Amino acid sequence: MRPFAAAGSAHVPAPQPAPHGQPEAAWISRPATPIAGAEAGPLGGLRFAVKDNIDVAGLPTTAACPAFAYAPEVHATVVQRLLDAGASVAGKTNLDQFACGLNGSRSPYGAVPNSFDARYVSGGSSSGSAYAVATGQVDFSLGTDTAGSGRVPAGLNNIVGLKPSKGLISAKGVVPAAQSVDCVSIFAPTVALAARVLACAMGPDAGDPYSRRLELARTPLPARFRFGVPQPLEFHGDALAAAAFERAVAQLRELGGEPVPVDYAPLARAAGLLYDSALVAERYAAVRPFFDAHESEVIEPVRGILARGRAFSAADLVDAQTELHALGQQAAAMWSSIDLLLVPTAPTHCTLDAMRAEPVRRNSELGHYTNFVNLLDYAALSVPASIRPDGLPFGVTLIGPCGSDFRLAELGQRFHHATGLPMGATGGPLPAPEPPVWPPLAEAEGMSIAVVGAHLTGMPLNRQLVERGAVLVEATTTAPHYRLYALPGTTPPKPGLQREPGRGVPIALEVWRVPCAEVGAFLAQIPPPLGLGSVELADGRWVHSFICEAHALQGAEDVSAHGGWRAYIASRSA
Repeated sequence: MRPFAAAGSAHVPAPQPAPHGQPEAAWISRPATPIAGAEAGPLGGLRFAVKDNIDVAGLPTTAACPAFAYAPEVHATVVQRLLDAGASVAGKTNLDQFACGLNGSRSPYGAVPNSFDARYVSGGSSSGSAYAVATGQVDFSLGTDTAGSGRVPAGLNNIVGLKPSKGLISAKGVVPAAQSVDCVSIFAPTVALAARVLACAMGPDAGDPYSRRLELARTPLPARFRFGVPQPLEFHGDALAAAAFERAVAQLRELGGEPVPVDYAPLARAAGLLYDSALVAERYAAVRPFFDAHESEVIEPVRGILARGRAFSAADLVDAQTELHALGQQAAAMWSSIDLLLVPTAPTHCTLDAMRAEPVRRNSELGHYTNFVNLLDYAALSVPASIRPDGLPFGVTLIGPCGSDFRLAELGQRFHHATGLPMGATGGPLPAPEPPVWPPLAEAEGMSIAVVGAHLTGMPLNRQLVERGAVLVEATTTAPHYRLYALPGTTPPKPGLQREPGRGVPIALEVWRVPCAEVGAFLAQIPPPLGLGSVELADGRWVHSFICEAHALQGAEDVSAHGGWRAYIASRSA
């Protein structure tokens, strides 16, 4: 157990509750100057917020309980990895105390409002992290997700919430809620950014007992796929949410999906075990030394939830775990008929007043479609779906088997951009879609191949790479020793690259890493006069690439002045 300081000590911010549902409630501590990351990196120039149950050296960790607070000397593993990737920490955000809740109002630092209408809850427990992203105060943020805390706030605030497979991101330096099912989650305005952050944050860590190496899917879903729809559906009387989900199902059909009814009963029973069985003892165990000594410092209803964990025996816990495994077996049968599951991120909205009047029931309603995901070891991605007629956001969650994180992101980006929604609550438009992010392949797992023409990102043959699990490594240029020619009579149009020292120029290209098992099939689709050779890159490295037989260049148009194939094609269109 981490050390803790008395409330109001010099190192711990005393709780200053914001007025009912005010924006300042989103933050617990913000340094005058952001904590800077590396000077360069894939996340260079981006600022992120950190949920205040995740350690940031130099800032107190409170878990929204001042009496528990302590001053960490080192960053949590995930924070360090993001700093190493070039991002900077803007501050620590508010949360439901000890990450126990899905609404964002269970904090002595104030209730975090919904970014669209301050009368409504923001969703929790990662309430401040979601609000900071939705309002454009940071580029992305970290939350945690045990029972839906990385998804519900995203759905209620029109942003993306990426809940990775368990163990994919290290939880070292995170105050546990229920450690065997805890996940560090990511909030971002777009799926592409969330996936980029995941690629930088993930990786095994011996310091986390639940960290693990996972086999991750590296290919998109097929053009025609099947998605499960829970039966029966429950919206707790919210007709606007029911209509919004119906529209989301139609939107996913337009992207090639076929809805398949799925029996929700085993998933619902598994979800119920998290709080209504001996599994709740893990919540108590997470903070037991502090809770036993300072129970009165914990607010209700968090105190009552944690205290219930004392009542169960070891045998009760074994029984609950056995029941969970049995329900997992039943639920696993659905994957034989579907590729992913589609659920409402939250089945309804709730006002802050209604939440305060009935905190347990209303909180439970928000988690109707979330609690089972970590218990059954699934990956999940919450994406915005629509803005309801009453002006409140509605989101859906794509759920897949463990390891499907980047596959869900590829589909999630297509779904999100098809909605035409603005980014969060800022009103700004979504940027152009980015190339899908896939988990990196080690050199031993694949062959690096440079492409200069129709296989570039966004070009007609790029899917031949993507379908085989190839991963984009970098975009760069050749050394200044090459000419590029438009080959006549090719469909789709293709270029030929020729090394001509003394009269060449740098030519734009992309380097892709193709899984070893797929190299042969990929090369089989490359017709003459193109063949596999090597090309020198701008930094002097040599990689495999397609070169062109000299005889095919006779009569071909020299397009080198455009600096690359994409620019040449654009000039033709113009």
